[in-house]
Formats: sequence, structure tokens, C-alpha cells
Amino acid sequence: MDEKQLSMRLAKAAAYVPKKARLADIGSDHAYLPCALTLNHQIDFAIAGEVVIGPFQTAKEQVERLKLTNTIDVRLGNGLDVLTLEDKITAITICGMGGSLIASILENGIQKKQLSGKERLILQPNIGEYTLRNWLMNHSYKIIAEELIEEDQKKYEIIIAEKSEQVQTYTDQELKYGVFLKNTPSTIFIDKWQSELEKKQTILASLKKSSTDQSEKIQRVEREMKEIEELIQ
Repeated sequence: MDEKQLSMRLAKAAAYVPKKARLADIGSDHAYLPCALTLNHQIDFAIAGEVVIGPFQTAKEQVERLKLTNTIDVRLGNGLDVLTLEDKITAITICGMGGSLIASILENGIQKKQLSGKERLILQPNIGEYTLRNWLMNHSYKIIAEELIEEDQKKYEIIIAEKSEQVQTYTDQELKYGVFLKNTPSTIFIDKWQSELEKKQTILASLKKSSTDQSEKIQRVEREMKEIEELIQ
């Protein structure tokens, strides 16, 4: 593997890391992202955080092999527990996890005062995007960019957010489909929600066959289906 080259999924996330950033990559998985950014002279410093001892050791060995120990500090810990405010982190990447887990990591970071509010958040949930956007909104993080990509037949949303002094308000549709993504629906976007529509059609058919009263659930699923149909037509 060429250590300067990332998978498309990680390369898209890397593109949003500001030049000369002090990066914290949480759930670093071999430290691929901080290693590539360092080798390409994109960042000044990085923390590669891992909660599991095996991946932690692998990331540590990778950084040592590439002789990047002066720039990348591999730390063992849960979520943002690997950070202190003295690290002066300016960007945080959390990629390839569920949105609920990412939101939980960020919430714990706020509760433990591990976030200064000056960090750009570069988040890549593979599910649970609504929950994550809702958390960002409720904590006054402004979503400044979004992307939807597909790699190895899996779809990933990338959500970029920065702390704002103003209260952030997003509609239910924006939380569900994306603040930016729904405005310029790509082929991947349409494919994703077409797939969701088909799942709901199956659920609806099952509800209609039920021997018990499912009228409320049927109405809810039909509303959701109509919303998706209007979105992707």
C-alpha cells in the first residue's frame, strides 16, 4: 500500500481537514488518515486514538515504521478521552461508525470538557445520520458541508460541522436527508433513498396483512413513503 494514498472514503474526509491542522483521528484504524496527511505535509500534528488494544498496537507500529512519531501520537483510550485541551486540536475526524455512537463520543467529550469548540468536526457515519445531525443542531454546531459517497457497495455520508455562536435550527427533512444533500440529489442519493423506499414498501405490505389494528403504523409508513417519493422524483 502507498501510505500517501487513502481509500476514497478516507480521502473525501481528508479533503476537509484544514491545512496545518492539529488533528485528532478517533477510531484511527492503522492510523491511515493521519499518516497520509502527515506524509503529504497537510497537517502539523495528529493524535491517533484507539479504544481496542489490537488496533492501537497496529497503529503504533505503522507510525513507528514510517518514522512519524515526532508528528503522530498514538493513544489508547475511549473516544475523546485521548484528548486534552492542551493538545490544541483544531480538527477531529470520526469515520466509519454509526451516527449514534459518534454523537455519544461527542457528548462525552463535551461533558468531560475535552472539546474547546474551536475544532472542525469531520464526521462520517455509515448509519444514524439523523441522530448525529440532531446532536449537532442541539449543541449549536453549524453543518457547513456534506457529501454522500459509495465505496465497496456501502454508502457513507460525510458531515462537516463547526461550532457557532448562533442557535442552529434544521427542519426534520434536513436532519433526515441532509442540509445540503437533498438540495442537489446525486445518483447515489437517489439510489440510497430508493432502497429505503423499497424497504418501507415491504414493511407496509406486512402491516396490512396483520391480524391486529396497525392503522397508525400504516399511516406513518405511508407518510414516510410519500416524503421519499417527492424527494427523489
